[in-house]
Amino acid sequence: MVPVMTMQFGLFNINNNACSHPDALGQVAVAAEAAGFDSLWTGEHVVLPDPQVPPSPVPPQGRMLDGAIALTYAAALTSTIRLGTGIIILPQRNPLVLAKELASLDVLSKGRLIFGVGVGYLEPEFRALGIPMEERGARTLEYLEAMTAIWSQDKPAYEGRFVSFSGVDAHPRPVQQPTPPIVMGGHTGAAFRRAVTHGNGWYGFALDVEKTAGCVAGLRAAAERHERPAGLGELEITVTPAGRLDRAAVERYAELGVHRLVLLPRHAPGADRAAPLDGDAITAFIEDVATTHLS
Repeated sequence: MVPVMTMQFGLFNINNNACSHPDALGQVAVAAEAAGFDSLWTGEHVVLPDPQVPPSPVPPQGRMLDGAIALTYAAALTSTIRLGTGIIILPQRNPLVLAKELASLDVLSKGRLIFGVGVGYLEPEFRALGIPMEERGARTLEYLEAMTAIWSQDKPAYEGRFVSFSGVDAHPRPVQQPTPPIVMGGHTGAAFRRAVTHGNGWYGFALDVEKTAGCVAGLRAAAERHERPAGLGELEITVTPAGRLDRAAVERYAELGVHRLVLLPRHAPGADRAAPLDGDAITAFIEDVATTHLS
């Protein structure tokens, strides 16, 4: 159990909507670090279906910066706050190109990257990118293993079904060795298995306490069925909570073993709920959370 006083708090949506504009992104990043948040997190969709169709989470005109670029911008304006991709849809990316981008981010941020990984779920997005959705879980694990090889091996080489290379190298390596912390996202049995076998952590999005309890039980069941490499350490649990978050709710998440809550600022205190959030409103949200939970 994580005592509530040691619960870490992150901030989601640092690359979306209001924070897709440079002034607001910088303002929010600086305010979050000053308030005591431990991390900033991005979402990802390279393209979105037009017109919007379920289960697409946002309309096609929704503004969303590339996560690695947004976090690099935030890194230049901050010094201690961690920088999390929550998540990158790994099977849609070239693993060696992505490894170069993320190693660069880890170097420029002096070792603050958290690498959040997901397998994706929007078929129109996969189709537009020319990537099959089938076997995206297996492709994700291969890409992750290939990235680990190029980041950490003396003579990097990898041989798989979806990616193979040898006789190449790439520098600089990430500051965090052998890899930045890897956080696996998803709420399915397969996602729990990937977290146990390949992740330093697991990330669940938009979960209330009851759903979080179900996911924690799923992670424990996966840990009983699959061997966890000793080098991965304890599985760190990160959740973006759903519903009202007061001290009692934070304590309930902590009792379940959640290490970090990544908050999604929908409306700042006193804000007009019909108006979109801007940098000032998100900063007000940050200050309210800091007063309530971080003091």
